Amino acid sequence: MKVFYKIISYVFHPIFIPIYGTLSYFLVSKKYTTFAMKIGNLLPIFILTVMVPIICFLILRNMGFVNSVFFPSTKARKYPLFISLVLLLMIVYKVIPYNYTAELYYFFIGLIIALFTYLMLLFVKFKGSLHMLGIGTLTMYLINLSIHFEINLTFSISLLILMAGLIASSRLYFRAHTTITLVTGLIIGIVSQFITIPYWL
Repeated sequence: MKVFYKIISYVFHPIFIPIYGTLSYFLVSKKYTTFAMKIGNLLPIFILTVMVPIICFLILRNMGFVNSVFFPSTKARKYPLFISLVLLLMIVYKVIPYNYTAELYYFFIGLIIALFTYLMLLFVKFKGSLHMLGIGTLTMYLINLSIHFEINLTFSISLLILMAGLIASSRLYFRAHTTITLVTGLIIGIVSQFITIPYWL
């Protein structure tokens, strides 16, 4: 069970949520998208949200600021969050405008809102669950895509809800969070995407 929960925690690590959301869009979208446009979004987003944060983590670990990819302490979470916000802003202002898609643009706007809200909570010493924030964001985004493109994604959405339950169980199993911090993270993720609905749905 420990190995299973560990795998769940890694597969749905918050660092992968931006690329999961981007892939979800291209898999669901009914719009004609050239291969060049897909690569033009996927490659820089992958580099900026996965590769660069991993390099930054290694640097922060060597400098002694962090000691785990799950950032157990409140203080340790501030550094990667600042970096993530800067990288997401770069995507919004430098990557997406060249291959503009409103659905992706507002997905990242929602992510920025979620991470900024989470960062504010850290300053009042409240550590929510980034894992639940991530899965909440992804689930709500998929629901929005389902409505936007009028596609039945019930199975995929149900699967994500199941994953949300497993992620919550894994975080409780490792005693990384309490029920309150898990629910808070989930609500932040869902609401941040919900806020963007009037602008593109």
